[in-house]
Amino acid sequence: MSTCEPTHDAAANALTAFMCIGITISYIPQHWRIISAKSSEGFSPWFLLLGSTSSASGMLNMCCRVLTVGSCIESIAAVFQLVLVWALFSGILVLYMIYYPPHLKYVELDVDLPNNLPPQHVKTHVKHEGWKLSITLSWVVLLHISFIIFITFLLLSTNPTPDTTERPRQLQLWATFLGVSSALLAALQYAPQIAHTFRIKLVGALSIPMMMLQTPGAILMVLSIALRPGTNWTTWISYAVAGIMQGILLVMCILFRARQHQHGVDDFGRPLQSLPLDDEGTPLLIEGVVSNAVHSDVRSEHGVDVVTPGHNILLAAAAEVHGESEETPLLTKNTAQGALEERGILSWFRLR
Repeated sequence: MSTCEPTHDAAANALTAFMCIGITISYIPQHWRIISAKSSEGFSPWFLLLGSTSSASGMLNMCCRVLTVGSCIESIAAVFQLVLVWALFSGILVLYMIYYPPHLKYVELDVDLPNNLPPQHVKTHVKHEGWKLSITLSWVVLLHISFIIFITFLLLSTNPTPDTTERPRQLQLWATFLGVSSALLAALQYAPQIAHTFRIKLVGALSIPMMMLQTPGAILMVLSIALRPGTNWTTWISYAVAGIMQGILLVMCILFRARQHQHGVDDFGRPLQSLPLDDEGTPLLIEGVVSNAVHSDVRSEHGVDVVTPGHNILLAAAAEVHGESEETPLLTKNTAQGALEERGILSWFRLR
């Protein structure tokens, strides 16, 4: 009868305990972000699919390598660490479905009415393509975790020996498959989210504090797993790749957050605050903006280039309030100057 004789490593055990606490703390901002905003807008469902399946495969890869009849607490701690990652990330998927924006679930139509009546806004029972995709991918995640759990524990239950150095070939191949698939899924995980965030040019419900904690934490995660007995590169490579991709997404979100503040909108593209009104209901800032536009145009006619970045939103509001007037061409000209200024690399982060 074999016994558990692990190599005790106090430093590795302390690092694992620290990582479990850190992992939990790092996911709290993202969970709270979705709950407090009551919206999961900004997430790519493909990102959540790949992340959930990758973490599940990595978790069961570790189970195949260290779980035995006489498994030690130190080895099980490594499994618990990966179970924690899978559970917390899957929690994001659950919150994503719960707080999916209602206005993006079903198709809404404007129906024209007779007798010159204004069109009527009608909400149909036809699901948006994005909502249908999210439902389908959620089922894929559920079926995937159910299938790999069944196969993993079926192979573990038929393992004739508790010795991790003499595992059956079938179990070794299955563990390698889980590890490689986890690495591939992790390598692709952040690509859809990076593309989605770049396309909408908004942070949305993504949590910057979570990414700021997890990006450097990925290094500690890799070290913590790699120092465990019975692991190899297939166990930790997925977390190394994910950490690099998450760093890229973090930089994008920081740049877009700064740009949102410059244009006066929040993470979902909504105006941060409305313009103050005077006694007649006219925005107080409009007059000043129009005056500045006229003054800038006059100076430009005398050979002095004047650039007023960040006023495009206010200028557009001024044009709507004053309508077609003598100042309108000046506003259009000044706005065009601001648009020319944003060309080049900075134009990648322009709101659309």
